[in-house]
Amino acid sequence: MEEKSYKIQYRVLASRYRGKTTCPDCGGGRLRPEAGYVKVAGTAITELVHLPIDRCLDFFEQLSLDEHDARIADRLLKEVRNRLRYLVDVGVGYLTLDRRSNTLSGGETQRIDLATSLGSSLVGSMYILDEPSIGLHPRDTQRLIGVLERLRDLGNTVVVVEHEEEIMRAADHIIDMGPKAGSHGGEVVFTGTHAELMEADSLTAKYLTGRLEIPVPKQRRKVKDRIVLKGAREHNLKGIDVAFPLNMLTVVSGVSGSGKTTLVKRILYPALRRELEGFSERPGEHGGLEGDLKRIAAVELVDQNPIGRSSRSNPVTYVKAYDDIRQLYSDQELAKVRGYKPSYFSFNVDGGRCEVCQGEGQVHIEMQFMADISLRCDACHGRRFKEEILDVKFAGLDIAELLDLTVDDALELFRQHADDQTACRRIVQKLEPLSNTGLGYVKLGQSSSTLSGGEAQRIKLSSFLTKGQDEKPTLFIFDEPTTGLHFHDIAKLLTSFDMLIANGHSVLVIEHNTEVIRRADHIIDLGPEGGDGGGSVVYEGTPEGLLAASGSFTGEYLRSL
Repeated sequence: MEEKSYKIQYRVLASRYRGKTTCPDCGGGRLRPEAGYVKVAGTAITELVHLPIDRCLDFFEQLSLDEHDARIADRLLKEVRNRLRYLVDVGVGYLTLDRRSNTLSGGETQRIDLATSLGSSLVGSMYILDEPSIGLHPRDTQRLIGVLERLRDLGNTVVVVEHEEEIMRAADHIIDMGPKAGSHGGEVVFTGTHAELMEADSLTAKYLTGRLEIPVPKQRRKVKDRIVLKGAREHNLKGIDVAFPLNMLTVVSGVSGSGKTTLVKRILYPALRRELEGFSERPGEHGGLEGDLKRIAAVELVDQNPIGRSSRSNPVTYVKAYDDIRQLYSDQELAKVRGYKPSYFSFNVDGGRCEVCQGEGQVHIEMQFMADISLRCDACHGRRFKEEILDVKFAGLDIAELLDLTVDDALELFRQHADDQTACRRIVQKLEPLSNTGLGYVKLGQSSSTLSGGEAQRIKLSSFLTKGQDEKPTLFIFDEPTTGLHFHDIAKLLTSFDMLIANGHSVLVIEHNTEVIRRADHIIDLGPEGGDGGGSVVYEGTPEGLLAASGSFTGEYLRSL
């Protein structure tokens, strides 16, 4: 089977019988037994890495060495204590040092990256952070603000790209860009303090002051069918039974590290796939699935992985709108005269694409011992097609100019021709979900490799929305879909979720955003803390009930709004 692993069916078959288990020789310590013979204060390195970071810090704080060893270790101990202290300060003190990075949640990874930067203790530097609150519960955001203020007080400049209200409130100076996105943005709408922003007329100010808001539904959907996950005990989960309602918006909340990702992505998703499709990666430790499993026919994890690795893949290809665009151009009079088929307007196959850059618009030059260089193609000047192909125009635009339009601008163009062109109507239907999910500013031909994780996730959502009611009843799992979203875009995202549910699907979301939590039909709150202090169900029910729940940090922050 290993010899034939290039065939998908053999890899699928092998995955059923292959799993991971703790190494019997090292007990999961990863080092040879000889490494454990070296001890500091009676403790081997294999024992240290099994300790939670906060207890590991206590060990180094209390470490007492003789004069000779202390002189050797002085500088090392300063670095170790400094870096461990930053990890505790950013709120990941419950993690162990030997924890594998692929088991960390998005928020944990983000904070470890931040602690790495902080550990360098630079002064007089500029730190530029792109949405450091991603994956953070509101309680952990406060810790993050404390760390950023400490960086500032050391004499550094801290520039943060952010949508989180708490961080805006803590900022010394705010620059608000807009007024909208894409071709309707790119201007400085406001610059000044948070107090001055409250008086401004920007979209951000309107949501912060309550002049605009995301409405809470007057009536929640009632729980009818559900899937019950029994005895979940992977990582820090405490053998919990969790019921996931169907045909509604369910949110799994809780502080960072409370077990949300483990519960949903490492147990529920692979267990459901195995149940529905017959194969999947091995699910985490649990007792089994019960409930109305016949009510769903498929499960989809809409994560933030890239939608395509090729620089030629783009949003319109993913939502299948490009097929109709190519057909539209091949139907033009000049294209018919010259015999141009739809494939001539693709940059994935030979014919109409520029053969020098293979339809990429750039030429990559290998520099041997230095980083490779990308230069604009001299033959097509970055337009990706041969000159004669660009003679064919629709509404005065050639194919390269059309792909350079934003989704919103393209929609406006195709709507004008939708009455007399069937292809235009189909293109509008496929592009509208992109606009509805807040991606109206993305260019049609923008390379997938330039999209953020949040954008990739919403393009996947758009592709499911284009299929509409034809798709079989599916449970959609979203991991923090509000990543990189303004309040205005969150409102659009929630409308898209409602459309999926109206089409007979179910939506399950791992989320910290209070706006999404307030709009949910059902909440599963994990906690109460992260790490060993988490892994229990603190609350299950409607958002109104969570407000009254004791011991829930999520409920505490909802009450303060």
